[in-house]
Parts: sequence; structure tokens; C-alpha cells
Amino acid sequence: MLVNSKAAVKEDFPRFTKDNFLSLCDKIAVTDAALKSIIETYGYPPMWTRSNSFVTLIHIILEQQVSLASAKAAFIKLKEKVGRITPQKLLALSDAEMKACYFSRQKTTYARNLATALLSKKINLKKYYRHHDDDVREQLTQLKGIGNWTTDIYLLFALQRTDIFPTGDLAMVNALKEVKGLKKTISKEKIIKIAKGWQPYRSMATMLLWHYYIQTRNIKL
Repeated sequence: MLVNSKAAVKEDFPRFTKDNFLSLCDKIAVTDAALKSIIETYGYPPMWTRSNSFVTLIHIILEQQVSLASAKAAFIKLKEKVGRITPQKLLALSDAEMKACYFSRQKTTYARNLATALLSKKINLKKYYRHHDDDVREQLTQLKGIGNWTTDIYLLFALQRTDIFPTGDLAMVNALKEVKGLKKTISKEKIIKIAKGWQPYRSMATMLLWHYYIQTRNIKL
């Protein structure tokens, strides 16, 4: 009997790990000279990952539309305030305490919505290991403040899925334009079409482009 629901598949979906990461980078580099040149010039990118947790999603929310340094400062401030970051501890903070941790009013709302969704079991992060990317996206984007970019970063870093291409990430898109010599005004549709040639390893292409962006700008993480 065929099972139509993607979420019903019982085995994990393709993931990159420390055992296959470099070989997957090589696979995608073989298909694209620009990506291959990144490895030849700057070496392999780090295998950026984060835990599949409330803490990770809070950190990603903080990274929305700000520099990584600003987001990290707020994240550290929150850790200093509550110690181990949990939904219960976050919900116990007042508006003033959240503001003192550098949370904007909007991000305070987003963080509380996420905490409430986890405590009420509206979402279950651990179950997402066995859910299709589209199903994870559908559930997470129902929460106010979690859009496609946040979901993409979660799928890539926390679930380590192999075919994620965050078109809303400006650093990645700008790196793509540079290595490919594309016009600054190129449409999102054309960028997505280029990335289709990298399937099913668009996550590796994304990391290579981030690596290029970081190295060419001498960014210290």
C-alpha cells in the first residue's frame, strides 16, 4: 500500500554529517566550476550545525535582519539572564527584562509564541527528524515571526538537510551573484533556476557561498 503523506515516512531524510560532508561538497563542486573554485581558493567550508532545540530557534529569530554580532550579543545577554534557556524561563521574563536582553518588541512576541507552541505541544521539534522538509516548513511558518528564511536556517543547521537553499539570505545571494558574475538586478526566479542545477545538494552550495562571502570579507565569526 502506498503512503501519500510525506510526514508518514518512517526513516530519516537525507542529512549531511561529519562522515559525508566533504564528499557532498565535492559532488556539488563537480557540477559547477564556480563552486569548485571556492574550494580550490578557500578550502572547504566549516560544517555549520546547531542543536535541534528551542535554543537554536531563539538564536535564529535573533538573527533575523540584523548582523550576526548583534544577534550573538542578544543571545549571550539572554543566557546571562536565565542560565539554561527554556520556554518556561523565557515566558517568565517581563517586557522590560526582554528589552534588557536586546529583544525588540517584535522579537519578544516571536520568542514567546515559539515558547508557547512548544509547551502546548503544537509543535514537536524532535519529531521533525522524520518529517519531510515541506511539512516542517508548513508547521513552523504557522507561528508568527517564523518565515521561510528562519525555517531554512533551522532545516539546514539543526536538521542538517542536504537540499536547502535560503533565497532570503542576502549574504548567500550576494555571494552567488559575485562568483557567477550575475547582474545585481537578477530576479529571484532566475536565482532559483540556477540553484535547481545543484539539487539534491543545495545545502552544500549554500555553505560554499557563505564560506566565500566570509573569506572575501575577512569576517570573524
